Amino acid sequence: MKRFLYPFVRRSLTALTHAGLGAFLVLLVVGVLFLDARPDLKVWHEAELDEEFTRDTPAQSFRDYLALEERLFQQLDEQVYQRIEPQDRRLINRYHRGSLADPDRWSPNWNRSFELSVDAPEVAVLLLHGMSDSPYSLRYLGQRLQEAGAWVVGLRLPGHGTAPSGLVEVQWQDMAAAVRLALRHLRDKVPARPLYIVGYSNGGALAVQYALSALREPELPVVDGLVLISPAIGVTSLAAFAVWQARLGHLLGLDKLAWNAILPEYDPFKYGSFAVNAGDQVYRLTAEIQSLIEALKVAGALDRFPSLLAFQSLVDATVSAPALVEGLFERLPAAQHELVLFDINRVTEIEPLLQHDPKGEVEAMLGDPELPFTLSLVTNENEVTNRLVVRRKSAGSSTVEPQPLALSWPNDLYSLSHVALPIFPEDPLYGGENQGRSPGIDLGDLQLRGERGVLQIPASDMLRLRWNPFYSYLEQRVFAFLGLAGPQLASGRPAGHAGSMRTAQNLNSGILPSGSSASMVSRFAAASR
Repeated sequence: MKRFLYPFVRRSLTALTHAGLGAFLVLLVVGVLFLDARPDLKVWHEAELDEEFTRDTPAQSFRDYLALEERLFQQLDEQVYQRIEPQDRRLINRYHRGSLADPDRWSPNWNRSFELSVDAPEVAVLLLHGMSDSPYSLRYLGQRLQEAGAWVVGLRLPGHGTAPSGLVEVQWQDMAAAVRLALRHLRDKVPARPLYIVGYSNGGALAVQYALSALREPELPVVDGLVLISPAIGVTSLAAFAVWQARLGHLLGLDKLAWNAILPEYDPFKYGSFAVNAGDQVYRLTAEIQSLIEALKVAGALDRFPSLLAFQSLVDATVSAPALVEGLFERLPAAQHELVLFDINRVTEIEPLLQHDPKGEVEAMLGDPELPFTLSLVTNENEVTNRLVVRRKSAGSSTVEPQPLALSWPNDLYSLSHVALPIFPEDPLYGGENQGRSPGIDLGDLQLRGERGVLQIPASDMLRLRWNPFYSYLEQRVFAFLGLAGPQLASGRPAGHAGSMRTAQNLNSGILPSGSSASMVSRFAAASR
């Protein structure tokens, strides 16, 4: 019996293996054909900007970094702006000079690094933006900090602020090297005052990586605290496999496979297209953070990790909120660390529509008397009101203390989003109904309606909240953490920067071309309001 059974089993397993391999190859071919059928790559996807900073660049100072950045933007103008095809000279193309999305409509162009100095600084602060983002996302917070007495540097990270092609080859080590240059510069400029990093998304991961590295490298300037906004401490494990898509494309000579998304470039300060390598670098950076934590834990050095204040939406489609807790807060020794979580709007009775309600996880943390960090939950006061309260539990305590806030959920919002947290409601580009007047495109309250599958821009991107209705609370907490007596949050723009804002407003005249009847485009235009 066994003599006949074994060959049968062997043939069956062989057949199944061949069938599985054949099915895999078919799916692979279909996937490659699907990815290669996407829109053609443009000059901004293919430009090779070799003036970009890398960790091997012989730049010895932040001044050198800025000089290199100036040459980089000249190269961007020559290789991208001056070479776009006639059909791409459109009203909402970022890379068409004079379009609504032209970053030069803003003064200054916030794609570049910036420095905000003061005569007698109280603290020094480095601002680090997110992946595919630009210094614009944290520029308002930087201006507010300057008004309160902080010397601020907003760093444009390598690969960013220019063309999406910058993210095809950049590595997280290049960004980390730029962070080190900027922090040495800040320490030189403000030698005897506390030094802080405010990091958003991938910038938060870079801030943590730097703080951990400084525990092992005594020559690095020591930071006194970190503020993390939607930090990328944990991303999906699928990111580890995504890089093979780009490698396969390189092998087959199919350049489109280097991209997760090939989209119109309508945002002046954030790429629409997203390179596979960008996601891979975030994944590698998060893995490096976990490796450093483990090594420092073994060495008994984690107790010197600087104080930490983090802000995170309970629902975030870009980074993992549970990973922030499990991969960072729970791994650090008990100290002056605090996590602020923004709940969903509980009064909307949105629970039946949710794919997953995180309520159980956060309630478990609030009920954990051994939690090694302070937890603050910004949530509805009760189930029948939009008014907010902060439920706060100190590290090692079992008592949850409610603290009323003079804030409420807007009626039409059910949650925050990853991109919303650092943006104040009146931001002229991303803000809500009461936003300031934009000198160009207006993306904050964009609601284009029609049939699905018609626009290249995903409907999910238009539905995503771009501004934070609770920004005033976030800002006040940041100021307190940095030990600054911040000015009262006014309705509008920073008083100390009225001149630059007026310059931006003066550009509003004549945004739409004479005789234009493009009603769809006019929805993008601030001038249409």
